[in-house]
Amino acid sequence: MSIEVENVSKVYGEQKALDNISFTVNKGEIVGFLGPNGAGKSTLMKILTTYINATKGIAKVSGFHVETDKKAVQNNVGYLPEHNPLYLDMYVKEYLTFNAGVYKTSKSRIQDVIELTGLSPEAHKKIGQLSKGYRQRVGLANALLHDPSVLILDEPTTGLDPNQLVDIRHLIKNIGKDKTIFLSTHIMQEVEAICDRVIIINKGQIVADKKLKDLRDDQEQTVVVEFDYRVEDTFLLKLPNAKTVKNIHDFTYEITFSTTEDMRSHVFDFAHDNELKILQLNQKNASLESLFRELTSE
Repeated sequence: MSIEVENVSKVYGEQKALDNISFTVNKGEIVGFLGPNGAGKSTLMKILTTYINATKGIAKVSGFHVETDKKAVQNNVGYLPEHNPLYLDMYVKEYLTFNAGVYKTSKSRIQDVIELTGLSPEAHKKIGQLSKGYRQRVGLANALLHDPSVLILDEPTTGLDPNQLVDIRHLIKNIGKDKTIFLSTHIMQEVEAICDRVIIINKGQIVADKKLKDLRDDQEQTVVVEFDYRVEDTFLLKLPNAKTVKNIHDFTYEITFSTTEDMRSHVFDFAHDNELKILQLNQKNASLESLFRELTSE
C-alpha cells in the first residue's frame, strides 16, 4: 500500500478535526480527497507528510510510520501545500537548485523536473514574474525533485483561471502514470477530470470511498417529460423505480428514478399505454457535484 490510514483522529482542544478515519491507497492510484472547507482535508495531509502528529491512530506512507519513520516518509513523499511557499525573488532554476541541495538530490534532476512540469519556457525568470499557473508548476517541480513514490497535493488548482486549470489537470494526470497521487480538493470537477477514486470527508468523518465509476453508477436519474395534458403524480409514481415526481410547469414533469438505466423508454411506453402524447422527453443525470452536496450538507 502507498498510503495506510487506520483509526486516525486529530483533536484541537475540544474540536475534533478528524474522527477515527480509515482507508488505504494502492500504488499507482490517483485518489481525490474531497470535502467542504474545514472538513479535515489539510489536517490529514499534514499528518501524512509528518508536519503534525495524529492524536491517535496509525498512518503509514510507502510502509513507513509517519511518526516513528519520519525521515523515510519524507524521502518517499512529494508535497504541494495549499499555500504554495515560494521565494519570489529567486529564479526558477535557482530555487530548484537550492532545494535539490536540501534534498541532497543530483543536480541533473533539476532539468528533468523542469521538462516534466513544462517549465522550460519560464525557467530563466524570477518566480515573482510568473503567473499563478506557472508558480504551481514550480511547486510541483519542487515536490518531484527527490523522485518520491507518493505525491500529496493540497488544493493544487486553487485560484487558477480556466486555461491554467486544464494545463495543471493534464500535468497531474501525466505525473500520475508513474506515481501514487493523493489529491485534496473541494471541487468535484477536479476529481472527475483527474482521479480514479474519490474519498469524501465531512466534519472529520469519511462519508464515501468509491471508485469514480462506481460513484457515477450510484447516481439517481431524472427524466423531464412534457405531455399534452395533465397527469396525476400518483400515476407517474407507478413507473418502475420511480422515486419522486414534480410538476415543474403546466404539463411538464420531472421524474426521479433510483436507477442508472435509461428510463425514457419506460416513460414512452407509459404514454403510449395511456394514450398520451409526449411533446418533449429528456434525461438529465445528477452530477457528482450534487451528490457531494447531498453527502456534505447540514
